[in-house]
Amino acid sequence: MDSIIIFWNQMTANPLLFMAVMLTLGVILVNGWTDAPNAISTVTVTRCMRLKYALLMSAIFNFLGVAVMSAINNSVTVTVANIVDFGDDTYSASVALSAALFSIVLWAVLAWYFGIPTSESHALIAGLSGSAIAINGGLSGINGGEWLKTVKGLFTSCLFGFVVGFFICKIIIILFRNIKKQKSETFFKCGQIFAAATMSFMHGAQDGQKFIAVLMLCMNFSGNVKNESFEPSWKIILLCSVIMALGTMCGGKKIIKSVGMD
Repeated sequence: MDSIIIFWNQMTANPLLFMAVMLTLGVILVNGWTDAPNAISTVTVTRCMRLKYALLMSAIFNFLGVAVMSAINNSVTVTVANIVDFGDDTYSASVALSAALFSIVLWAVLAWYFGIPTSESHALIAGLSGSAIAINGGLSGINGGEWLKTVKGLFTSCLFGFVVGFFICKIIIILFRNIKKQKSETFFKCGQIFAAATMSFMHGAQDGQKFIAVLMLCMNFSGNVKNESFEPSWKIILLCSVIMALGTMCGGKKIIKSVGMD
């Protein structure tokens, strides 16, 4: 509790730090609002679950994903924390970080307004990289190894998901080709709910750690974190978990409609 009070006093004494932290929490909120609905679009439009129950389930598993996986393995947090270097000037670093976070919030809100499914992971990497390049006047602010590791992860996840999804679909078609729809309906309904829950969990596990890293950068203030044992406290993990869960509960009906129906 004392550490929270100390950090709160630091924020109130430094408006720039206060703004950076509030923007980070805003990004976490809109992430749960715009990105999490992707996980429950199918169970909603196929009427496996009513929207309010699907949102509640997604919020719970987002919360668990952030809390559980951050406690087990914080490698994603370390990668994001080290992806850029804003330099040693704490004032300029805070300005750059705030600019990156504001761009993410602006993009996410605009995308939600037009019903465009987005990934705040992509927005986060782009925002941090753009701000680091601007503040350093070139690519010296980019940690090439960590940046490429992130890009490889984003690309590999798309390719892996496509290939595995294709073959699993073919296998299901073969296995159920002689089974009547009525007999398999319960199986597929439970399968969709299970898939939505696990996707929500992994969304929290991945995206939660990314934004915990940004919040820790704010707390370190300089934006220059090079400690490989970079570990957030349970209070930070809990705060991010709750904010993301609240964002998920806000809805995202336009995103659900775009992904599930359009």
